[in-house]
This record gives sequence, C-alpha cells and structure tokens, in this order.
Amino acid sequence: MNIEEFNYTLPEELIAQHPTDERSDSRLLQLNPNTEEIIDNNFTNFLSLINQNDLLVFNDTKVIKARIHGHKKSGGKVEVLIEKIINQNSFVGHIGTSKKINAGLEIMVGNFKLTVKDRDENMFIIETNDDIFNIIDCHGKLPLPPYINRDNEDFDDDRYQTVFAKHDGAIAAPTAGLHFDDQFFLELSKQNFNFSFITLHVGSGTFQPVRNSNITDHKMHSEEFMISQDVYDRIEQTKKNGGRIIAIGTTVLRALESAFAQPKKDSNFQKTNIFIYPGYQFKIVDSLFTNFHLPKSTLIMLVSAFAGHSFTMTAYAHAVKEKYRFFSYGDAMFIEQKLTTEDKRET
Repeated sequence: MNIEEFNYTLPEELIAQHPTDERSDSRLLQLNPNTEEIIDNNFTNFLSLINQNDLLVFNDTKVIKARIHGHKKSGGKVEVLIEKIINQNSFVGHIGTSKKINAGLEIMVGNFKLTVKDRDENMFIIETNDDIFNIIDCHGKLPLPPYINRDNEDFDDDRYQTVFAKHDGAIAAPTAGLHFDDQFFLELSKQNFNFSFITLHVGSGTFQPVRNSNITDHKMHSEEFMISQDVYDRIEQTKKNGGRIIAIGTTVLRALESAFAQPKKDSNFQKTNIFIYPGYQFKIVDSLFTNFHLPKSTLIMLVSAFAGHSFTMTAYAHAVKEKYRFFSYGDAMFIEQKLTTEDKRET
C-alpha cells in the first residue's frame, strides 16, 4: 500500500495542546466496522460498552523525565533525549546539536557530565559521571510529543502520566491510558469487571514518520515489553468464557499480538518490532480503545488493519468534521475488530 492512502487533512486547531479539565472529560468515538456504525459518545459512558466476561488490559509503563538540556564546554547548547537506560551510569539516547557529534564529546548538565562513547545507529551510547536517575531528578523534563507546541507546564508532570503508571522506562506516554482516573478503577472493582496490566516501554519510534512510499519498506522501531504468567492465564480464561480482550492502547495491542505469535509464553522482558498494517490477521485482541493518530503514521496503519482501511479513513473524516481533539491530550476511539468472512461464519 502507498503511504498516501493513510493521509488525511487535519486543521491545526484540532491538535490538543492541553489536557481536558478532568481526565474523564474526553469524547469517545464508537466504531463498529462490521455494522459500519459511527457513534458520537463520551468517555463517561465507556463502562456501559463493556461486558462482564471481557478483560481490559492496560499498559503500566511510567514516563521518565528523559529530556535533558545541557551545553558543550564551548558553550553550545545541547538537548539530550534518553531512549533506553542501560545501567545507572550509561544510556542510549538522541543528541540535538548544530555540530557533528564525535566520540569523546562532553556535555555539561549543571554539575553533572555526560560523555559520548559510541554511536548506536541513529543514536549514541552515553556515559554519566553520576547515577542517571540523580541527573533526571535534578534536570530532566517529561518529553512532551513534538506536536505539542509549548514548553512544559507544572500540570504535565501529572497529566502526561497515567494514574496507574508503575514501571520506569517509557519516553512517551501510553496515551490511551490518560483518560482513566481513580474513580474509573473504583467502578471497575465495584462492578466486578476484569482488568489486568502489562508493561511496554514506549520509545521515541512511536513518533517516527514513515518515509517510504511503499509502507512495507518501513523499518519498525523496537520496544521492550513484559507480560506476566497471570495475565497470560487470564487472557486464555477470558477467551474460553467468550469474553473480549480489550486492549487499552496500541502499545497493549502490539505487545499482546507479539507475545501470542510466539510458540511459548515468555514472562520475561521481550522485544517487539511488529509492524501491523492492513492484511494482518489478529490473533488475540478483539476490541481497541485508542486515541487518534498522526497522518501517515504506523499507528493509523495499525488501526486501519483492525477496523478496515476505508472505514478507518471515513471515521477520521467524521472526527475532523465533528471537531474531535486529536493526539496525546485529545479524545479517544473505541473500536470493534473487523471480522473476516470466515469469522462471521463462525459466529
């Protein structure tokens, strides 16, 4: 497929620059590609769309303050974005500077020093003279997405983090989870709905544009994820009971589809570079709760695979017309998977 098939026109004013007053204030576009229904709804009604036998799966990764500003000894400004922490004294990261970057480059961050040791493809291996978490605590900022055209504000430390964030390691939020507040989980427990958590550390590749005209030539970024044996067991039991596996976010969907593609279930951290686009046959996820995604991005391709390409682009056009708020701080969609002809016969 050609990249232009996943393009759409988005007025700049629809890109959400700030979160809503409350996490649960967002709108919810309800999509069923099997009936071609597009329903304007609100997030506060989401629980009414869940069945007792369903299982909601969330991503409990925690965004680290991965953006650090420093300077060279010459005085030139440098921005460093941590991609992956190797150990307490080294990490892999991106470096933004106007000059060529060579091994040995020293970057001063307050009283701390970062030293470039080697190149790792389009990133660098960087060593620190102190515990990296001390540097993050003193000088790090949450790395807001590039389409948020403002400096960090105090509320971002709370709102660009899910209320269930637990495991440090992401440099971008699993944004579908930003809509859920503590009251939602109280209601889940009160009404005996089933939910579980997995961990996938979101990397900067989530914003990486697809530069190839033919999308199959795109090289997908790799991310680490972990699924416990308990979650594997709960997923299998949900399937046996006729319930739906509901992925809260594309990160959860990618992790589950990657894990269940393997012959053996692995409860350790694994890597995935799965690239899901139309034609992909889903193995485990039945429904998807997600935000709206960038034009020509791998994530709108994933949604197109899940809901059907034509229906997805129609839904996006509807969202633009109805002035939904887009991207990380924006509104959400709840999507049923498009069934194949064979699936429809089985049901």
